[in-house]
Amino acid sequence: MSVPSNEERPGAINARPVPRPGRWVAIAVIVILIAMMISSFLTNERWGFPTALEIMQQAPVLEGLVKGTIAGTVGAMIIGIVAGIGIAVMRLSKNPVLRGVSFVYTWFFRAIPRLVLLAMIGTGLGFLYNTIDFGLPFGQQFAAWLGLSSDFTFLSLDVNAFSSTLMAGILGLGLSEAAYMAEVARAGIISVDKGQEEAAQALGMSRGKTMLRIVLPQAMRVIVPPTGNETIAMVKDTSLLSVIPVITELFYQTRAIGTRTLQIMPSFVAATAWYLIVCSVLMVGQHYLERHFGRGFGQKKTKAPKDKRFARPAGAGGA
Repeated sequence: MSVPSNEERPGAINARPVPRPGRWVAIAVIVILIAMMISSFLTNERWGFPTALEIMQQAPVLEGLVKGTIAGTVGAMIIGIVAGIGIAVMRLSKNPVLRGVSFVYTWFFRAIPRLVLLAMIGTGLGFLYNTIDFGLPFGQQFAAWLGLSSDFTFLSLDVNAFSSTLMAGILGLGLSEAAYMAEVARAGIISVDKGQEEAAQALGMSRGKTMLRIVLPQAMRVIVPPTGNETIAMVKDTSLLSVIPVITELFYQTRAIGTRTLQIMPSFVAATAWYLIVCSVLMVGQHYLERHFGRGFGQKKTKAPKDKRFARPAGAGGA
């Protein structure tokens, strides 16, 4: 059977692309909307961009950015990630008590809005307790029964002094975040093939070492993207610290300056600009973390180079 020569083969197909008028209409609408926004920014002086730039550089705003927003986000996420991983491990435990405690924790803190939780910490906790004693339950009665002077209290916390501090807000946000991070970590852990854990245990590794060295490093590919989203959301949720109240916070300071100077919209623009800057930096960091932990997954296959020694000459036929 002979192969047809080049003259007998069909030529190139000059196919016309399918017309897509809807695509061009959508592009035109988007361009018009962007032009309208740019025109509004440039022509409407009520935005107050020069004033907003001055507000962004004021010392109270910068202090609120560093202490309230950045430090609050870091502290709350550290508590949330560490506690969330522990709760996720408890949720996957074979012990029914640990599973029950972790379920109740996630159920409670996922059901309570963070604004309500912080308001309870800032005002309600001080109303319920003057001090919180950490020690043996019923220690005072037990000590009296034994005739001892000690009441077995190891630490006393002045609730009224603590409930209005930045640490109280970080603790409240961290406890709330731990419930969400527990579900994120649990999803990442169960995404790892069960055979990985069985192989590690067959080599004599303990359950804890298996979790730290085998399971969690592979689960990071699934954990990192939602964790980045939670971190960005936490940056915005630090604005809720004003209900405690915490005055060293970005939005609180910009709003106070706007109220005092009657420059309301420029103060909102200044706060928005700082949130955009911080979240943009976090998005870049999230991108590199995803690329680091996603190595080896979803990589495009490279086509093997063709050996020119066995290439058929152009126009050659065959039988």
